[in-house]
Amino acid sequence: MIEFNDVTDEAPKIEFPCLYPIKIIGRSVEGFQATVIEVVERHTGDLDANLINVQSSAQSNYLSVRVTIAATGEEQLRNLFEDLKALESVKLVL
Repeated sequence: MIEFNDVTDEAPKIEFPCLYPIKIIGRSVEGFQATVIEVVERHTGDLDANLINVQSSAQSNYLSVRVTIAATGEEQLRNLFEDLKALESVKLVL
C-alpha cells in the first residue's frame, strides 16, 4: 500500500549547466519577437538562431517564441523569467 506521506511535492532538481527550453507567449504586436530575444540575450548572451522557434496563433492575435538556452543556474532562470513576465505584451512564460 502506498502512503501519501511518502510523496514529496518538490520539483525535480536540474543539473546545471544544461539546455533549457523556454516558451514565451504574448500579443502579436510589432517588435514582440525582437524584444523577447533581447531580454533573453541579456541573461544568456547571443542565441543561436537554430534554437529559436516562432509560431503565430490561428488568428494571428498571439505569438509564441520558443528559445532553448544554455542555463547556468537557478538564479539566472529566476531573473530571466521575472524580466520576461515584466514585459507588457507577454501573457505567459513556460
